[in-house]
Amino acid sequence: MKTLVVDENGALSVKEIPKPVCGDDQALVKMISCGICNGTDAKLIHRTFKGVEPSEYPLMLGHEGVGRVVETGRNVTGYKVGDVVLLPFVDADEARYGRLGSAWGAYSEYAVVTDRAAAGSGAPECAYAQTIVPEGIDPVDAAMIVTLREVLSSIKRFGIKENNSVAIFGCGPVGLTFIRFMSILGVHPIIAFDIVDEKVKEALDKGADYAFNSKNCDPEAEIRKICPGGVEFVLDAVGVLGLINQAMGFICDQGKICCYGIAPQCHYDIDWARAPYNWQLQFQQFPSKVEEGEANAQILAWIRSGIIDLKDYISDYFAFDDILEAFQRLEERKISKKGIIVYGE
Repeated sequence: MKTLVVDENGALSVKEIPKPVCGDDQALVKMISCGICNGTDAKLIHRTFKGVEPSEYPLMLGHEGVGRVVETGRNVTGYKVGDVVLLPFVDADEARYGRLGSAWGAYSEYAVVTDRAAAGSGAPECAYAQTIVPEGIDPVDAAMIVTLREVLSSIKRFGIKENNSVAIFGCGPVGLTFIRFMSILGVHPIIAFDIVDEKVKEALDKGADYAFNSKNCDPEAEIRKICPGGVEFVLDAVGVLGLINQAMGFICDQGKICCYGIAPQCHYDIDWARAPYNWQLQFQQFPSKVEEGEANAQILAWIRSGIIDLKDYISDYFAFDDILEAFQRLEERKISKKGIIVYGE
């Protein structure tokens, strides 16, 4: 099969490697689609992903995949041939792939999922989110469900609830998803900021009560006009460490600064002189697969009811043969929402 590989210099290439072999508790899937992640994928390509050392490269990339089951292990009862499944991965396997490592490896033509019922207590955490996509949902667009589940589970982990006030920075695919879900959940007011006018407008369309181009205004002044005492939550959806100190002037007493976006560095000089006496800082940059799996039913219910339309979050589709061009467009910031890699079935 073919797979997308990034080397220690950040160069991408498509390599031919053996297909993975599914174990007794696993199912082999043929990939249908995989979403391009401007956070994880880009940071791995730029060699700035926390915890991944240069010695671990080269790596197979991809983590927002959808595949169709083509073979099942002898103990598998939770999947059958033909099922469409979220989050197939390709694990590192020195015997088969040598020193080629895995950053989940879903930009591959084949991958595997684990049946929790068969694996029991030995199931990896990812198995809790390797769920079946119901009929009636486009299996290509279903790659977007991965992001939607991560966002919903993170809203719950941050503790953002109905009638809380939130200022959110970054209105890309993830930021817009946060805005839409918070609006559905009754979070108000939602005050959104971005540096691109089109994204500011889309934030309003997705449910933000207010939206501003932060290049053309003073965010603190705008927030204080709406919430004189400050907001309860400031949410960083892009990974700009400078927002931590900037947010000190936005939050109310007991307010929380929530960092979801992955920053390119892991150190920062925090100055809380302008913050209230009581405040919190929370990083949620690697959503729990258990919590992501628990969010699955709510996401599917919103899709079925028409509250959520997956196509609202997707701007580009690329054939797997054009995957290098797709990542070039990502680097050039020419993918406005979510880009999806599509494999021929």
